[in-house]
Amino acid sequence: MKTRQTGVSIMALIVGLFVLIIVAIFGMKVLPSFMEYRTAKQTIQIISKQPNASVADIKKAFEARATIDGIDAVKPNDLEITKEGNEIVVGFSYRKEIPLFGGMGLYIDYAANSKE
Repeated sequence: MKTRQTGVSIMALIVGLFVLIIVAIFGMKVLPSFMEYRTAKQTIQIISKQPNASVADIKKAFEARATIDGIDAVKPNDLEITKEGNEIVVGFSYRKEIPLFGGMGLYIDYAANSKE
């Protein structure tokens, strides 16, 4: 009695690996940009908690932390600093262009504020 073999064909394996490689390359290109955004968001949440801080103090504190944490996408002059009641709200927004391959790229719009 013959039994039929089951499993993955070589073509299915190649296509699956191709898709996995494309997803991995995409992730490796996008992840650093997202990590920088998360770091910048955490930074503005921390510096907005400073009591009685002026706009210059907040910008100086952001610049110091950005130098340490390697935040290049947001500069102190890009910060939007407002006051709502007794609370200081610091925000930013920017567009990041990520080249993928060939002439293709990806634009990601990042925006955050310390109130979120």
